[in-house]
Amino acid sequence: MNSTFSSLNCSGLVAGYGGVAVLQGVTLEVRHGEVLGVTGPNGAGKSTLLKALGGRLRPMAGDVRLGDSAISAVPSRERARQIAVIAQGPRLEFPFTVWEFVAQGRYPHLGPFRKLGTADEVAIGTALAEAGLTDRAERRVDLLSGGEAQRAWLARGLCQNAGTLLLDEPASFLDASYQAIFCGVLRRLAAEGRAVLCVLHDLNLAARVCDRLVLLDAGRIAADGAPRDVLHREILGRVYGGEPLVSEVEDGFPVVLFPAR
Repeated sequence: MNSTFSSLNCSGLVAGYGGVAVLQGVTLEVRHGEVLGVTGPNGAGKSTLLKALGGRLRPMAGDVRLGDSAISAVPSRERARQIAVIAQGPRLEFPFTVWEFVAQGRYPHLGPFRKLGTADEVAIGTALAEAGLTDRAERRVDLLSGGEAQRAWLARGLCQNAGTLLLDEPASFLDASYQAIFCGVLRRLAAEGRAVLCVLHDLNLAARVCDRLVLLDAGRIAADGAPRDVLHREILGRVYGGEPLVSEVEDGFPVVLFPAR
């Protein structure tokens, strides 16, 4: 693990909106060198957990710590150097080029009045290439398709070069080919010693890309472990309802199917 990467964890985390708790005492360690998936039914608290871990939602109880500090005590620029939050991007309606939009990921590393340097431009070019957007670098972001816009958000997050990445449904709008590329990028980041947390609804995608899977149910952790242990018929039936079918393909990954009800 890179010693410059700060750990991220939460303990007894209660968080929500308007005084109403969504998360009900979540304790979780985001580990470097692994891809952690967070899944669960709608309303289980997945996006709320992502916002709290990224410092964008203040806990009602418990705490979130980045390294040795409460995340609320970490200045926003330093937090952005350490954590890249890649949300489900809203429709891009700005007259920026793709290059200019992705370059915004470098801003946490720039001092006052400092312009982009060679290292920044290399990082931007690398992020564009990994997101498959090199040939669209000069296109305006408001003219991108939904899948291209999602890849632009991903590239901007990669450009931050943070030790921890928090991604909310990053594969949404991506076709099968780019989903495979996306999975490869996440595996590479983990292999570099970074911590990667993905909120995913697609259980079969989660089974393939994640080293570890956390299943949320009504704001609590219902299961935490290897995907083949979490994606278990009894556990999924208890959380999602119904009678899910779980099988295993030749390469050892579980496959989940929910029959029509």
